[in-house]
Amino acid sequence: MDYIELSCKTNQADYDFEILSALLTTIGYDSFVEENNILKAYIPVDEFNMDYVKNLPYEDLNNAVIELSTDTVEDKNWNAVWESNYEPVCVAGRCFIRAPFHNHRDDVEYEIEILPQMSFGTAHHETTHLILEKLLDFDVKGKSVLDMGCGTGVLAILAFKKGAVPVDAIDNDEWAYKNSLENVVRNACQDVRVELGDASLLKDRSYDVIIANINRNILLRDMAEYIGVLNKDGVLVMSGFYTEDIPVIRDKAESLGLTFESFAERNNWATVVFHS
Repeated sequence: MDYIELSCKTNQADYDFEILSALLTTIGYDSFVEENNILKAYIPVDEFNMDYVKNLPYEDLNNAVIELSTDTVEDKNWNAVWESNYEPVCVAGRCFIRAPFHNHRDDVEYEIEILPQMSFGTAHHETTHLILEKLLDFDVKGKSVLDMGCGTGVLAILAFKKGAVPVDAIDNDEWAYKNSLENVVRNACQDVRVELGDASLLKDRSYDVIIANINRNILLRDMAEYIGVLNKDGVLVMSGFYTEDIPVIRDKAESLGLTFESFAERNNWATVVFHS
């Protein structure tokens, strides 16, 4: 089968294509290669539609991608292409996140094996990395944890490995839901409950720690729902937005009764921590 190679070129140095890659998977793209500020995405010829690309709900597509072009290529070993471009991640020297084809490490506290379906949600993105760092410093043993917008489930898996119980992971994307199910089993975390849905699932629940790594608009929309199920002296960690968005996130959280604790940033992406 022949494929269309879609090239997305940016003029921004060290531009992170991870979110764009994830969105492209929702319209049929199944393989990705990054090289020299260009993301190359592949889709079977009969599934290609440029209008779908241009209508993706991602504002940075217009802000940072300056050129979209296509070419037709012959089929190839896509798994080999992906593996050659995918690297493991070590967070704070303590948590090693790898794919099944990477070597095991004995010199870290936690090792997580993720089959990431083209690397989305593996700590390569700044927001996931930031929250993993926070989780490493949190004492979650015996505490109930919610991972909202769980992606690959990597955050829920680390929480479980650190002794959190129970742990729930929720995502409204069916791919993410299925991928999280696979990854919790892969890491012997079968007691992590993975669900397909959104904040409407939270009625009559309660959590000591809530992690929401989504985006600014959804966080602002659903924050009251999160706070409604946050226990007294609980912690809410939010990410998925830029540092310049911190004031509006903070204003909303404080208006709902939370107390600002701290923030962290990585390449202009932010994570904020509040407590009840």
